[in-house]
Amino acid sequence: MQNFFNVQDIQDEYDLVILGAGPAGLTAGMYASRDKLKVLILEKQFPGGYVAITEWVENYPGFHDGIMGADLSEKFFNHAVKFGVLVRNGNCTKVELDGDYKLIHVENRATPVKTKALIIGFGCEPKRLDVPGESRFYGRGVSFCATCDGSFYKDRVVASVGGGESAIEEGEYLTRFASKVYIIHRRDEFRASKLAMERARANPKMEFITNSVVDTVNGETKVTGVTLKNVLTGEKSELTIDGLFVFIGHTAKTELVKDLVKTDEWGFIVADESTRTSVPGIFVAGDVRTKEYKQITTAVADGTVAAKNAEKYINETFSKA
Repeated sequence: MQNFFNVQDIQDEYDLVILGAGPAGLTAGMYASRDKLKVLILEKQFPGGYVAITEWVENYPGFHDGIMGADLSEKFFNHAVKFGVLVRNGNCTKVELDGDYKLIHVENRATPVKTKALIIGFGCEPKRLDVPGESRFYGRGVSFCATCDGSFYKDRVVASVGGGESAIEEGEYLTRFASKVYIIHRRDEFRASKLAMERARANPKMEFITNSVVDTVNGETKVTGVTLKNVLTGEKSELTIDGLFVFIGHTAKTELVKDLVKTDEWGFIVADESTRTSVPGIFVAGDVRTKEYKQITTAVADGTVAAKNAEKYINETFSKA
């Protein structure tokens, strides 16, 4: 991913600016560049999004034996760059409308970048439990990324909170290091796939605690345990653990544009399969869009549709003389 941090070659005007270099943004950039649009992708962290920190991906077509998330992210990046997309590190601070144009304000840049169309691909961020001790021990026993922090818990006891695919799969991943992994879920039924549950239940290192929520995260200088509350009886109990991993969903990162485009009650940008938002010329792709399934494959699909519809919008709105 050479030259990602070289922002000196960012120009003042583009046909299309894409905010976010995850699978959706990189796919959109690749399609748009192949259609000869002048494209800039801005990413404030690192290309690939959460895929880049996912250890192993086994549900992306074409890789039937699986592929490391970092490797898949690099393939997305290189594919986009091959066709001329400029992918650069940059934090968008404001988006304004200027007639049919959009003005993208970038941190540490004196003038905004002008673009005919915009694709928003911010993605999401992990939801928190919002219980006493969680924020205090973030990075000292509370984590939202098993791939990032799992190796710190070799031969220790940890817990994974949640009932979806992520909680189960990340919990199973943690068994590579931990001696014991508790799965804490507020219900007695899980939303994870049957295959994921079959694997987890067959894993001797995993134990399930249902109808329970984390009431507090306990410890002095690091996590030593959690207080659990049974949602049916109200009874509280103590669970001794060395680390707590939280996988209860994600929050849309749309604070920047919440007053510009229509969002739902959870902050996700409202758009149907066309990826068109409430503002002409602004499209949304990936997990930040209102949709049922948030997967790499659906993000890639969004990126494709957003790029093609952005090209159509540009051709219709900015007709050549």
